[in-house]
Amino acid sequence: MPFILIFLFLFIFFITTLGGRIWCAWSCPQTIFRVIYRDIIQTKFLKIRKNINNKQKEYEGQYFKKFLGVIIFYFISLVAVSNLLWYFIPPEDFFNYIQNPGEHLLLLGVLFCASLLFTLDITYLQEKFCIYVCPYARIQSVMFDHDTMQVIYDEKRGGLIYDGHIKLHKKPPEGECIGCEACVSICPTHIDIRKGMQLECINCLECADACSKVQSKFNRPSLINWTSAKAIETRSKVHYLRFRTIAYFIVLLIALLALIIMGSKKESMLLNINRSSELYNISNVKGKLVISNAYTFLFQNTDSKPHEYYFTANLEGINDGIEIIRPNKPFKLKAGEQVKKIVVIKATKNLANNDKKDVIFPLHIKAYAKDNEKISVFRKSIFV
Repeated sequence: MPFILIFLFLFIFFITTLGGRIWCAWSCPQTIFRVIYRDIIQTKFLKIRKNINNKQKEYEGQYFKKFLGVIIFYFISLVAVSNLLWYFIPPEDFFNYIQNPGEHLLLLGVLFCASLLFTLDITYLQEKFCIYVCPYARIQSVMFDHDTMQVIYDEKRGGLIYDGHIKLHKKPPEGECIGCEACVSICPTHIDIRKGMQLECINCLECADACSKVQSKFNRPSLINWTSAKAIETRSKVHYLRFRTIAYFIVLLIALLALIIMGSKKESMLLNINRSSELYNISNVKGKLVISNAYTFLFQNTDSKPHEYYFTANLEGINDGIEIIRPNKPFKLKAGEQVKKIVVIKATKNLANNDKKDVIFPLHIKAYAKDNEKISVFRKSIFV
């Protein structure tokens, strides 16, 4: 898992240096769910917006439709948050839990509250999340250089419209830009790309598509392109191979190689051991006091084939001091299956002469597949 996270972070750095904020526009869940809510639910389904090309104007009225849109998206949020929770709770357990809400109030509280927060984010906070909350927008400048691909307005062809952030022309300048502002109305983050590079731009290229449609009527290419600042200035091709991108690529290869090596060494079975809430149990068997300890073993078959499993237990430095009472026979697990087993281990003889305090013995567990001697894991616990 650490190598996977390292690889993902390095990949985002590499792709940002190479292609700008394409993660934001094409893969970020915030953008994807905003498209679902704004373009599909509001525009296509409920007809709150007249067309998909106007992402800036919020229409007045239609409060019932807007409320209905929020309710619809809340149900989508429930599905999305449930999917996230499945990383921590297996789906089969999750659905069993929600069928008994009285016994799992914490789970339901997390589910409904997280879904509500996510709904408020998508329906109310909207693209302001990308601008003011998301740290990726702030750190992108560290990864950018003059050869990084960005959405850029060509001032040499279209004409200078802004001096800094001050608009110079009420009418179109002496250039190819006709002042239709199609690029402005379609922008989901509500910016004017003709001002130059801005923090709010997420590289969605919607403005480039809008400008391309307008300029095609005059048999001209789009004034807004996905290119680099150096390429637009020098009228040359974008330099993809440069020191920064090559360095990131080499580090990516190293991380990928480490990931492959670690992945090839994965265990074909997993075992987690938890002790029960009580330290031990004392019972009288035929006039003798017998001490037993209870554990919860979570077995998982991570191999692609079914196997029959069992385990052995030994005390450190003591031979034949304990016996496995439960389970008393091997069990089968299908490929990918996991199961919880209550394990009871009892002492077969007097292990300590101290009757004033508990004595703790290190316990060594070896779990293995009976049909494959190469599959085995070792775990440590204690016997009291």
